[in-house]
Amino acid sequence: MFPLGSTACDLMNQGILALVSSIGCTSAGSLQSLADAMHIPHLFIQRSTAGTPRSGCGLTRSNRNDDYTLSVRPPVYLNDVILRVVTEYAWQKFIIFYDNDYDIRGIQEFLDKVSQQGMDVALQKVENNINKMITGLFATMRIEELNRYRDTLRRAILIMNPSTAKSFLTEVVETNLVAFDCHWIIINEEINDVDVQELVRRSIGRLTIIRQTFPVPQNISQRCFRGNHRISSSLCDPKDPFSQSMEISNLYIYDTVLLLANAFHKKLEDRKWHSMASLTCIRKNSKPWQGGRSMLETIKKGGVNGLTGELEFAENGGNPNVHFEILGTNYGEDLGRGIRKLGCWNPVTGLNGSLTDRKLENNMRGVVLRVVTVLEEPFVMVSENVLGKPKKYQGFSIDVLEALATYLGFKYEIYVAPDHKYGSPQDDGSWNGLIGELVFKRADIGISALTITPDRENVVDFTTRYMDYSVGVLLRKAEKTVDMFACLAPFDLSLWACIAGTVLLVGLLVYLLNWLNPPRLQMGSMTSTTLYNSMWFVYGSFVQQGGEVPYTTLATRLMMGAWWLFALIVISSYTANLAAFLTITRIENSIQSLQDLSRQTDIPYGTVLDSAVYEHVRVKGMNPFERDSMYSQMWRMINRSNGSENNVLESTAGIQKVKYGNYAFVWDAAVLEYVAINDAECSFYTVGNTVADRGYGIALQHGSPYRDVFSQRILELQQNGDMDVLKHKWWPKNGQCDLYSSVDTKQKGGALDIKSFAGVFCILAAGIVLSCFIAMLETWWNKRKGSRVPSKEDDKEIDLEHLHRRVNSLCTDDDSPHKQFSTSSIDLTPLDIDTLPTRQALEQISDFRNTHITTTTFIPEQIQTLSRTLSAKAASGFSFGSVPEHRTGPFRHRAPNGGFFRSPIKTMSSIPYQPTPTLGLNIGSDPDRGTSI
Repeated sequence: MFPLGSTACDLMNQGILALVSSIGCTSAGSLQSLADAMHIPHLFIQRSTAGTPRSGCGLTRSNRNDDYTLSVRPPVYLNDVILRVVTEYAWQKFIIFYDNDYDIRGIQEFLDKVSQQGMDVALQKVENNINKMITGLFATMRIEELNRYRDTLRRAILIMNPSTAKSFLTEVVETNLVAFDCHWIIINEEINDVDVQELVRRSIGRLTIIRQTFPVPQNISQRCFRGNHRISSSLCDPKDPFSQSMEISNLYIYDTVLLLANAFHKKLEDRKWHSMASLTCIRKNSKPWQGGRSMLETIKKGGVNGLTGELEFAENGGNPNVHFEILGTNYGEDLGRGIRKLGCWNPVTGLNGSLTDRKLENNMRGVVLRVVTVLEEPFVMVSENVLGKPKKYQGFSIDVLEALATYLGFKYEIYVAPDHKYGSPQDDGSWNGLIGELVFKRADIGISALTITPDRENVVDFTTRYMDYSVGVLLRKAEKTVDMFACLAPFDLSLWACIAGTVLLVGLLVYLLNWLNPPRLQMGSMTSTTLYNSMWFVYGSFVQQGGEVPYTTLATRLMMGAWWLFALIVISSYTANLAAFLTITRIENSIQSLQDLSRQTDIPYGTVLDSAVYEHVRVKGMNPFERDSMYSQMWRMINRSNGSENNVLESTAGIQKVKYGNYAFVWDAAVLEYVAINDAECSFYTVGNTVADRGYGIALQHGSPYRDVFSQRILELQQNGDMDVLKHKWWPKNGQCDLYSSVDTKQKGGALDIKSFAGVFCILAAGIVLSCFIAMLETWWNKRKGSRVPSKEDDKEIDLEHLHRRVNSLCTDDDSPHKQFSTSSIDLTPLDIDTLPTRQALEQISDFRNTHITTTTFIPEQIQTLSRTLSAKAASGFSFGSVPEHRTGPFRHRAPNGGFFRSPIKTMSSIPYQPTPTLGLNIGSDPDRGTSI
């Protein structure tokens, strides 16, 4: 400052009319004091260092008449302009970058106002070595901090000289600190047209430039004329390179000189010229210039229309004429895109124009988005892959993306994440997979079966969920085995054994009760109470087929009553339970929920390693405050051998493992349902939670401007039902396979098949085979027994002799008179064969109770044999006792009550045999007639 003051004193000593200075605020104060003391008009033109925006100098002004300093350049209105623009854009959070040469106190007023309005503003000084500063940010910040920093950079204000701003934009764009969704404001009075084009070329996203502008006459021929003054064409032509390179301070200097020239000319015309002051400012008693006040008034009252427009002064000594031009670009990623004028601002009328930071809405025409994805059925699949042509994709997520593109008008390019993963944090804090592509700005959006998780939301943005998410389990259906004995299923094997044992036991008890107290058999009864008959009767009553053995004793009836009640209950229970077993398909697999899966250890289960499901189970399972123990049990199974035993690297590997092995795959329920529906063999079924705690969303770069418009459109798709239509396309309600049935079957009806009754037919077949075998065995035995007899005639004679001995054994020495019977009562009269007209008339003639002697019809081939036998015996005769003329045999008399009693006599009663008259009938030759005893 001292050399500047000394120079000013030297000029005063030489004699001057006014002092013009183009310096900074620091030196302006000393010159102001000197000019006020010497009454020398001082025209101050504030200059910033190296084109850095100006800060308010804060020159002290008073109403006294000793203020001789005039500010040629208008006051610094940056605070007012920035506040108006930020308010118009509705920013709430942004950062201000400033260079080393800028005095941050120049925007103190602005910072105070935005703080009062609740805006979040950050300040950062840009070092001269910008590359070193950016490298230091990447070296010192963790990935989460860097993402938050990127979010802050979405809205920024740059207060720096044009050259620094160009370098800074280049560095942040090349290092991916900003993307095309950012919006930056650059404000500087010294920005020319060349600087504007260069800044636009180096930036991406939306750019707003605020600079001071000067009115240009519409008439091109009048641009270089200012009254009687002609301006050089190199200065008045705005397209001239020289004029473009001139600083605004130099333009004001030009106009200031022009203003002083007009003032001096006016003084000469008014003949009020004062001699130039020759002053000595070193002496204490130096007197000021007497003509200083008059010259100052002449300058203040004068005005000039120069390169900066109207140059005039207000009462306070300042230049009120200032205009700011606001230029801007649209959102985009194309370098070198066009820029247009958005509005203008001046202290009198304020903002003229609309600067609303409008949402993208439907206007994304021409925008091409880079979309990263991961193949996952049915969300994203490759529909066509022709060699040499881009792949074509399809799926539910692709349909949602296509709906957004059709509505908003943008285009997109899809590529698959290099590592085919959704993304997880690494040891160094970075992310891999799909999320990593968004974090490092290599993609604009990510879409697939991507779930919204807190960790992912720390590094990327998500739209609202377009589909609910829940964890499910994929299991293989139990193969339907053929149960040939399904008819036995209603009762357990032990119960069948008890029933069979009960049948044998009750049959044995019935036989014993009848043996201890024999029943009286009724007339005409042909049954007996043997063990075989007792067993057969008990079995017949059990299967409700009745019996043949009469039981008249009270004990036996009580026994059979209890048995019949037991049989009724058992048969009724079996019938009811059999109907249930044959009409209702029982669930053979016990896993019907995640809780069932966690409680068992027979079937191992797992998920994709380092996936969202894996992290979800890990966090829940390792949380000591988690109420549900299901997750801790699942985590122990999934984390076996550090996760390598039961987990897979990709979901397709898990599905194949379920299909061909004993394994359960825990994964996204929507993906598993699609797999189960479209399996050709219908070999899968799914179980899972019904409550959706998360959802699928579209991932975008942190701070993307597309998040809100995408979310709004997704809500519209859900509201008008279009989203449901897309869901039904990939998850039809009536699929070819049953998702929830654990039995491998495609039958939809309840009809019973042959397999359900195969056991019944097997039992019948076994009974038939067994009966045939026994019949063959009996036939063989009878033939073997019959081969020992020489002839049938001898056999008949033996039979008669046997009958003789049998009848004699029935006679006793008892002399009771009531046991006598007359011979007439036991005469066996000859049978008149001719009286039997037909074969059907032959029937049982007499039945002797308890003697096993009956007279019955016999088969035809026995007629000749018996006729010859009886004829031979009748011719020779044989004697029973003392009656030679009769063939006698012992028989029982019939008692008056219908019973039988033994005869008291020892001699045989004769059985008179009378040959049957033939009456011309050839008995021997008729094979169909005969009688046997």
